Amino acid sequence: MQAVIYKPAKNAMQSGWANTRKWLLVYEPQRAKRIDDLMGYTSSDDTSRQVRLAFDTQEEAVAYAEKSGLSYQVQEPHARQLRIKAYADNFKYTRQTRSA
Repeated sequence: MQAVIYKPAKNAMQSGWANTRKWLLVYEPQRAKRIDDLMGYTSSDDTSRQVRLAFDTQEEAVAYAEKSGLSYQVQEPHARQLRIKAYADNFKYTRQTRSA
């Protein structure tokens, strides 16, 4: 089985960092999804899509994959770029503004 090990990014819709601390091991899909002829629902009989294993460190996830005999790919997280801003900068005398 193929697996991907990654650290999830912060949700753009929330300001919290709750689900971004752990490393996840997710199995690659074995079979494609198919459309049900009667109802038109998209479905799959591949239950490995539902499995998401969480680990505290990347090393633990890699060790699990190797112990289980999985071929895996590690996706490194992107570095977060902080833009330090102060609320007072909105009212600076030297602030560039649009002219009317």
